[in-house]
Amino acid sequence: MYKWTKLGKVFTPQDVPGRPWLKEFAQAPATLVCDDYVRVYFSCRPAPDANGQYVSYSSWVDLDRRDLTRVLRVAEQPILALGELGEFDEFGTYPVSVTREGNEVRAYYAGWTRCESVPFNTAIGMATSLDGGATFKKAGRGPVLPYTLDEPFVLSGPKVRRFEGQWQLFYIAGRKWKLVEGRAEPVYKIRMATSNDGVNWTKLNRDLVESRIEEDEAQASPDVIHAKGKYHMFFCYRYSSNYRGKQFGYRIGYASSTDLTNWTRDDAKAGLDVSASGWDDEMVSYPHVFELDGRIYMAYLGNGVGRYGFGLAVLDGELE
Repeated sequence: MYKWTKLGKVFTPQDVPGRPWLKEFAQAPATLVCDDYVRVYFSCRPAPDANGQYVSYSSWVDLDRRDLTRVLRVAEQPILALGELGEFDEFGTYPVSVTREGNEVRAYYAGWTRCESVPFNTAIGMATSLDGGATFKKAGRGPVLPYTLDEPFVLSGPKVRRFEGQWQLFYIAGRKWKLVEGRAEPVYKIRMATSNDGVNWTKLNRDLVESRIEEDEAQASPDVIHAKGKYHMFFCYRYSSNYRGKQFGYRIGYASSTDLTNWTRDDAKAGLDVSASGWDDEMVSYPHVFELDGRIYMAYLGNGVGRYGFGLAVLDGELE
């Protein structure tokens, strides 16, 4: 089992004044390591409208590279505007994964649109930054990874990586919508696509990680890091019903691979679970693993799936 030392919750959106679009949530943290700071991208929300409907924006917070618990600054505006009428990201951009490509920073994100029979649908878009990752311009009005015959809905949670000269995009794809006490709940599984240019993607078209707790287990946030000749995936999973509390809520899982396509799941090795008390005593989810100055860190969400911010943990030892 890997062992993580929790550093606590490091960012709380409710503490940020003067940004009505950043009222709550700091979901799906993802990092861009810079010279003196670590920029953490996340998705946030303003207050709901009169009908109780939310929109979602993407933003960032800079943490001191020498002390990751110290906040230096928060973006003044969202990094992306919402889509126009009828576009795939009209009601939200969530979440964001970034990578450097020459002088650019590319962001991959899920665009939200509202539906009538189910709450939402999502597809994956791309945007580019020329100012070091402060603001981004969308590649176009549509997604780079849309719905297909084999993946008809809920393409979300993109995590972009570059291994062996190729682009990899780990993401989730909807398997079904399940009615639970009159409410439609999504079931989604982890998948992968590859690309030579980061724009045109070839889907693997199969699930990467087997289900463990139930057939309708929902999996999310597949984050992959390479170490000691092996690929290590940290992800989160939950039950399909009544998952907004402790008993059936999100937990962090682990899988490993030598070829990126065949994965062996071993959740006992993940090493990070809920706390006995505090901000993450009901659930832990949406892990993002990154290397910084010789140490491995994990950014993750606690109770309420990030409603009150994100925290950090540092790995004791190495990935093996």
